[in-house]
Amino acid sequence: MSQDSVAREGSGGIGQEAVSPAAASPERASASAELMGMIFGFEVSRAIYVAAELGIADLLAESGRTVEQLAAATGTRAPLLYRLMRALAGRGVFAERDDGQFVMTALAQPLRSDAPGGSARGYALLAGQSFAQRPWEELLATLRTGEPGFDLVYGASLFEYLAGDTEASEVFNDAMTSNTSREADAVVAAYDFGGLGTIVDVAGGHGGLIAAILAANPAARGVLFDRPHVIAGARATLQRRGLADRCELVGGDMFASVPPGGDAYVVKRAVHDWDDDRARAILENCSRAMNDGGRVLVIDMVIPPGNDPHPGKFYDLLMMVMLGGRERTAPEFAELFTSAGLKVTRIVPTQSPLSIVEGIQA
Repeated sequence: MSQDSVAREGSGGIGQEAVSPAAASPERASASAELMGMIFGFEVSRAIYVAAELGIADLLAESGRTVEQLAAATGTRAPLLYRLMRALAGRGVFAERDDGQFVMTALAQPLRSDAPGGSARGYALLAGQSFAQRPWEELLATLRTGEPGFDLVYGASLFEYLAGDTEASEVFNDAMTSNTSREADAVVAAYDFGGLGTIVDVAGGHGGLIAAILAANPAARGVLFDRPHVIAGARATLQRRGLADRCELVGGDMFASVPPGGDAYVVKRAVHDWDDDRARAILENCSRAMNDGGRVLVIDMVIPPGNDPHPGKFYDLLMMVMLGGRERTAPEFAELFTSAGLKVTRIVPTQSPLSIVEGIQA
């Protein structure tokens, strides 16, 4: 064994790549470091989940605290909690001051449960659940079999699982509600809902989006439609915003039918849950139910062409693993709408990752 080979073997370790000095160019070292950050990205996600579970952002919302104070408030061990906080501060989530106190940062603000513009805490809590993580372990099996990883792990679809697990359903619905609160304002600002008498929110969850639309359009009335066990949690949202008398709550199955008589059928982050056949069924039901001159508004990510990063590209994998659904490109939306007897009239971008795909009867 040569001296050079001994040097190469001795330079390796967990999370390191052993290379000769000649091969370790700045460009390669930079690419390797970036890739390693991606490989161990789950560590960051898990750390953020734990911080969200402990409510660290809420504890720091008004002022900084020492790690001893945070540990006392969260029932954790200060030396170990410090290591978590230090790691997150290294990623810009929280910051440690010279006096030893930890404080909020711009990246930490969305983890507050009352964050202005909507909280990301619900999504952080969802991402840390076993039922949200284990299906990813079956990504390779999904690619080979076509079966969603969730179904392979749990022997049931995600929505079947949630219907039978109250606690998991609550975590899921809270995440969807917090997500909607961050996106609803962007949708309302981007699209003119004026002149629409009745707006039906299909698969509208706890009513965050329809509440924002009705609040901005006092002459409109709403119908919130979702599965019965989901609708049960929506009344409080509408009552809290003083909109209960302007929005009817209807439980049902969107694959069977949707409430008739709407001037617009809003379907936010629901079409992407399904393959083309199931997505077509939703759109066909909306088309049959809507008034003459009505429109369907699918609010989803629209994947652009090219290699630039876009959140929809990995969200597409999430849909594939969890539900067998997909994010779509503009041509794919046009084809889907056509197959449902609709015609895409325009795609309206918003100040969020979502776009509004508008369609009318062909």
